[in-house]
Amino acid sequence: MPKITFIGAGSSVFAKNVLGDCLLTPALRESEFALFDIDHERLRDSELMLKNINKNTGGYGTIKAYKDRKEALRGADYVINAIQVGLYEPCTVTDFEIPKKYGLRQTIADTLGIGGIMRGLRTIPVMFDFAKDMEEVCPDAWFLNYTNPMPILTGAMLRYTGVKMVGLCHSVQVCVPHLLEPLGLPTDNVQSKIAGINHMAWLLEVNRNGEDLYPEIKRRALERETPHNDMVRYELMKQFGYYVTESSEHNAEYHPYFIKDKYPELIERFNIPLDEYPRRCIRQIARWGKMREELVENHDLTHERSHEYGSYIMEAMETDTPYKIGGNVMNTGLITNLPSEAAVEVPCLVDASGVQPCHVGALPPQLAALNMTNINPQLLTIEAAVTLKRDHIYQAAMLDPHTASELSIDDIRAMVDELIEVHGDWLPKYK
Repeated sequence: MPKITFIGAGSSVFAKNVLGDCLLTPALRESEFALFDIDHERLRDSELMLKNINKNTGGYGTIKAYKDRKEALRGADYVINAIQVGLYEPCTVTDFEIPKKYGLRQTIADTLGIGGIMRGLRTIPVMFDFAKDMEEVCPDAWFLNYTNPMPILTGAMLRYTGVKMVGLCHSVQVCVPHLLEPLGLPTDNVQSKIAGINHMAWLLEVNRNGEDLYPEIKRRALERETPHNDMVRYELMKQFGYYVTESSEHNAEYHPYFIKDKYPELIERFNIPLDEYPRRCIRQIARWGKMREELVENHDLTHERSHEYGSYIMEAMETDTPYKIGGNVMNTGLITNLPSEAAVEVPCLVDASGVQPCHVGALPPQLAALNMTNINPQLLTIEAAVTLKRDHIYQAAMLDPHTASELSIDDIRAMVDELIEVHGDWLPKYK
């Protein structure tokens, strides 16, 4: 049976979903589950939680926590990555509070924007260390990455390491139901096609029993009572013709149209939750005591298989039973009007031979153009991480749509310098 290593296992809820799924999957349940986290208390909590689930689902698996990362990785067949370098405090707080001093407001700041750029810069070196260990002790393992910023990390790992990797996100599999259900449209027998980049992939086609649903979707979206939580995505669909996979709070900061100091009324008009990610973090930290009782101290804990891709990918590889996912991979001619250096999110077929991305062709030109506004700072962030040149950080920030629409060049450079200084040892030294 395979060895499945989970890095960042102190994220107990996510470990429960992904590894709990594996414990319910016949092809995976007898695996060795190796848990690693630098927070040893949270690591122990996750170990106890998963042992409870394992006991209550037949006791097939072997679960072991490791304090040595390389030993946790040794001989692994699959490596699941769910880390957050710098956590909420101090690094996420820094990513929000310093830009706010310059008049730059954010919602999530984990994939793009200045917060996403900084998160990428402090995470890439850690991921490269993972890759070095994997190349030594489990060179044939598949690396299933759930950590953001997904396009930046996927691109860096696939371009500069030898690790076999696919990036995974929740957005693709929930995109269609999250669009159709609030509009009162049925979700059964629906076929869809989604492609683009992570958090900005596009619902290119959506059909039910051969009928194109887009005309009715757009009609009902215009008539939906406001306010609601999908108003940014509806506006993008109205202006550019297609629905985008990731939520409105994310997409509000990926574009230059919605969070603007000059037009504060847009925040209310599009129901944009500024500082949403810090609020979520504070709530989760406050709830951990109660959650710990439910997850760790509950000896009768059970689990139902979730919609996370992880277990289905490993099951497909182990059984050679094909399974379709939306995966983040290098653009090897898959989307013809996006650059080959970019990480793209496309349909992929998974079986015993691995992850096989599907050719998409050209996106509608307006969608490719929107993707490029995000790809450009992603590529410059990777350049900064690889070359350690501070100029590339400035350039990434200058090319970020939201940052560039709000701040002057001088303010962008000053903000970047202050972010680097405050991050201190969380970042390498730049030239």
